[in-house]
Amino acid sequence: MSLLNNKNVRVLVVDGVVKLPPEANGAVVVGGSNATAYAAYYSARAGVRAAIHHDCGIGRDEAGVSGLPWADQHGMAMAAVATDSARAGDAADMLHRGIISRVNKLGATCGVENGQTVAQAVELLKSAPWPHADVEAPVEERAFVDGILCIGSISFATPEDAGLVVASGSHGGRRAAPFTRSFKPRLVFFNDAGFGVDRAGAACLPILDSDGIAAATVAADSARIGDGKSTLIQGIVSAVNETARRLGVRVGETAFKAASNAAEKPAMMGLPSSSWRPPGRTWAYRAAAPTAPARRR
Repeated sequence: MSLLNNKNVRVLVVDGVVKLPPEANGAVVVGGSNATAYAAYYSARAGVRAAIHHDCGIGRDEAGVSGLPWADQHGMAMAAVATDSARAGDAADMLHRGIISRVNKLGATCGVENGQTVAQAVELLKSAPWPHADVEAPVEERAFVDGILCIGSISFATPEDAGLVVASGSHGGRRAAPFTRSFKPRLVFFNDAGFGVDRAGAACLPILDSDGIAAATVAADSARIGDGKSTLIQGIVSAVNETARRLGVRVGETAFKAASNAAEKPAMMGLPSSSWRPPGRTWAYRAAAPTAPARRR
């Protein structure tokens, strides 16, 4: 994370926006997260003046930029960076060479346009209106479908999820690796974010391979990023690591078929079978929304 200060408006450059520091309040944030509504909420919750996220290939139903109209509705200027211009999950790279692909109405009133560099957009967004009204989190479901855990973000997983087959709505950038290591799933799916520069949308796959964790991505055009159920039900596998290949996962098949087959295979590495659920775990429930901290006015 880096922090710049110019004309009394801070610029915060951070690879993920789930837990922004207090310095984000009133700043222009360049975040490596996707530009879905839930990611936009995290930036707005922190009180940022304006946000620039990654478009993650835009993808099915334009889910990769669905946060832009949400941000308009909540008074926050927002733009997205083209996946073929800078690495997903790498905010420094976005600032260095990113190109704006989409901008919401509030961002446009600041002079931001498609085709501008992120560095240009950052300067223009320092004039964005602020502060904003407090925001409520969009609805986020955490559910099991035929024994497969579906979550909107890999950050929603818990240690209790060890050994499960997991369909995540997160992009498969490097930042996904430590979250995944923390609970060691049997098999995990990510969105490939259109792969993009340096195949950044699947960068965590070889990292997780070194930990013996089976991982795959689904094509951004096949499933809505940020939506674990869409990953499972609509996703088409676009890349696999060697551990997933040994588990039988293949490029071109549906995520649902791959997940179901993996869930039925004998348990690996001493982990429980995917159909097992710890005592007290509900079959499907709504994830608790994070509480918004008080902001300076």
